[in-house]
Amino acid sequence: MEETTRHPLAVARMARGMTQDALAAGVQAAARRRGLRSGTDKARVRKWERGVEPNGESQSYIAEALGLPADIVRSDDWPTWIPLTTDGVVPLGPESSVPALREALRTAMERRTFLTISGAALSALAADWAAGPTGALAQARDGKPVSDDLITWLENSAQHLAGLATEERQHTPTLLDAHLSTVTKLIDHGCYTRAVGLRLHTLAASLSQTVAWHRFDLGRHTYASQYWIAGLHNAHAAGGHDMGAGLLGDLAYQAAWRRDHTTAANILNYALTRAQNPAARCLLQLRLARTLAARGGRGERRAVLRALAAAEKHLNDAGADRPAWCAWVSDADLAVDSGQALLDLGDINHAHQLISEGERLLPPARDKTKGVFLAYRAASYLDMKEPEPAAAAATQSLLLARRIGAPRCVRLVDDLLPRFQPYAHAQGVPELLQLAAA
Repeated sequence: MEETTRHPLAVARMARGMTQDALAAGVQAAARRRGLRSGTDKARVRKWERGVEPNGESQSYIAEALGLPADIVRSDDWPTWIPLTTDGVVPLGPESSVPALREALRTAMERRTFLTISGAALSALAADWAAGPTGALAQARDGKPVSDDLITWLENSAQHLAGLATEERQHTPTLLDAHLSTVTKLIDHGCYTRAVGLRLHTLAASLSQTVAWHRFDLGRHTYASQYWIAGLHNAHAAGGHDMGAGLLGDLAYQAAWRRDHTTAANILNYALTRAQNPAARCLLQLRLARTLAARGGRGERRAVLRALAAAEKHLNDAGADRPAWCAWVSDADLAVDSGQALLDLGDINHAHQLISEGERLLPPARDKTKGVFLAYRAASYLDMKEPEPAAAAATQSLLLARRIGAPRCVRLVDDLLPRFQPYAHAQGVPELLQLAAA
């Protein structure tokens, strides 16, 4: 790939199917609409794409020519303000890992997000991943050498940050962002061996996944999607099929959370085509069961039960050798996710038993998951028209979520509050509603 195609302006231009001549014409037209004249031509566009910085006025014209809103321009931050895609998804391809990382980092810097990534775009990305060969590692540049010691320190530091207790992880996003930005610069500009390059891409994938979950827990869905996509590109470049499947599984989880169960099921089916580790396949099958049950209820019963049976088998086959992103999958997750799926199928009593069993099995270190499980248990009690234990579980979940800084758990409880209104005089319900309003 030519060096010019790595520049954000070139990537954004080509994503829109524009030649350098077409972009120059667009800049000229933007100037004319203001009663001005621009001397921009193909040669000037080529210079911009080779590192020459356009002035602030020209940057405004460039944004207009690319179909971007005027207030996205930050002339003091050229060219990182430029979105690289029209649909938010950088296509998989040779050396696509750095552009995907740059797009995620750029999106995170925006105060607002004007682009929502469609389910069709995510499904197409998953299909490309499932069908295509492993991507090529980025070629090392003629930059400063990247040592094994530095990579080891970054790996250990990132692992330590990701492994902190849930209550402490709420304070780490800035540190994780800095780590990922550093790794991105090393991949793009460092000089390193192929072995170090493989470690860099693997670390970029892992950091992207961790950062994405932070954004997702805060309800910043477009940001989270961009980081998961960036992680997928880097896992693809490193040949990490299980890691790639896990990142697709996270995108599917997000789609299901947003009630786009068709997209979630599509992505999960693609992810399962290349996932190999039993623990990874267990988690993907559990998520598939959950989204199929939520999408079709009893009409999907056979497919749901098949997925749950597959998940149980994979969990039984899983040993200690597991990818870090799914090392935590346990009998507790199998029980609760099975219970949630059965809840959507209408098997309320069995579902309640499984959810309660899963909560008991959960180790103390997984507080955020405990908060989610408690919210699920509250929902199952409400389905059984038992408001008192439902209020107790929801109250416990809300208090835990606020203590550890888990907005996603708070949202789960908030979504249940309307269902408590008919039981306003039941034991524990007034206290729950008062707590939620505080």
